[in-house]
Amino acid sequence: MRSSSASSSPAFFASRQLSRDCSKGRIYLISPKFVKSGGFVGKERIGFPMNCSASSSNQAIEASSEIVQRQIGEDKDALLIVDHGSRREESNLMLNDFVKMFEARTSYQIVEPAHMELAEPTIKDAFRNCVQRGATRVIVSPFFLFPGRHWHKDIPSLVAEACKEHTGVSYVITAPLGLHELLVDVMSDRIKQCASHVAGVADECDVCAGTGRCRLYP
Repeated sequence: MRSSSASSSPAFFASRQLSRDCSKGRIYLISPKFVKSGGFVGKERIGFPMNCSASSSNQAIEASSEIVQRQIGEDKDALLIVDHGSRREESNLMLNDFVKMFEARTSYQIVEPAHMELAEPTIKDAFRNCVQRGATRVIVSPFFLFPGRHWHKDIPSLVAEACKEHTGVSYVITAPLGLHELLVDVMSDRIKQCASHVAGVADECDVCAGTGRCRLYP
């Protein structure tokens, strides 16, 4: 991760993952080495009470985020959205479109796309872009469905390596999309759109357009 010299920053928080311990009803931001922030010097976990039910998880995370912001300081946040990366250029360009959508609907001033592998910008490139745009803390959000190997090992390793080049900059890696109830709505919309197209009553969706894949097979 970072050397001890990085602790000279007035607000330093190095973290590899955000995790929930539902058995204890708490949410944790975990630092593999150290956390220096206000009264939390030397602590490796900052815990916040939360209700782990799906219906209240958003409110709990937002409340916890506000507490973290007060404890860590007035850092300038950037959001780095990471997908897997593809050899298919059209797929990679869709991440750029999603970043634009996210910027338009949230208050983040700095949002950068990154691909874990196979395409550019890489995580290292995107992290550098965030810092060059003025970020002092980078929130890395994996655009992945479930917490597999990429979330547990690959992304943390790549982000830690990228951060080494930027003294005084900290980062947090958030949970992947996971079992969020709103994903049910997203999947339902996709199913309805494609089924309607197959039935001849709707155009192709933006994902299927031009591919010829949204059809009935023998």
